[in-house]
Amino acid sequence: MKRLKKILVNDAGMEMVQVGILIAIAIILGLIFKSQIVDFVNKVFDNLNAGF
Repeated sequence: MKRLKKILVNDAGMEMVQVGILIAIAIILGLIFKSQIVDFVNKVFDNLNAGF
């Protein structure tokens, strides 16, 4: 019985689920705002290249 309780109360599994959810949210946001992100990165590199 103690062993079953220890398995059910294990927090490491919940942490992995939370990390997975956060990664999924980051990927979804990246797909939604892909064009804005690409435009921003291109603008930053254009400004860096113009400085040289």
